Amino acid sequence: MRILLALLSGGLFGAGLHISGMTDTGKVQGFLDLFGAWDPTLAFVMGGAIVPMAIAWRMVPGRSPLAGGTFASPQEHGLDNKLILGSVLFGVGWGLIGLCPGPAIASLSYGGWRGAVFFIAMLVGMLMAPFMVRRVDEMNARA
Repeated sequence: MRILLALLSGGLFGAGLHISGMTDTGKVQGFLDLFGAWDPTLAFVMGGAIVPMAIAWRMVPGRSPLAGGTFASPQEHGLDNKLILGSVLFGVGWGLIGLCPGPAIASLSYGGWRGAVFFIAMLVGMLMAPFMVRRVDEMNARA
C-alpha cells in the first residue's frame, strides 16, 4: 500500500510540476528575471503549494499518516554554513538552468540530453556536498 501511495503521490507531483510550468526552464528563468521580462505566474504556483501545506501542517498534531508511521516534526535550525552554502548552490543552479531537483527528475522523461546532463551534474553536486561542507567547517575552525 505504501509503495502504491508513493507512486501515486510522485506521479501527481510530477504532473503538477509539468502542468504548472515548473519544468519549463524558460518560464522559471522568466520568473527569476526581476528586472527584465518578469513572469510572475510561478509565484501563484508556489503560493498554491505553500498555503495548503501550511494548513496541512497545522492539522497534523494528533494525527498519523494514512500509510502508517508518524509525521516528521519540523526541526529548528539556525543559520549556519551548510544552509548558506546549500542555498547559494541551489540558487545558482536554479538561476542558470531553470531547474531544481524535482523538475529536473520530472524532465528526464522528455528533456533530452540537456536534462540528462543537468541531472548527472546535480547528482555529482549532491555527492560532493559532504566534502564541501567539511572543507568549509575546517576553514571556519581555523578562523
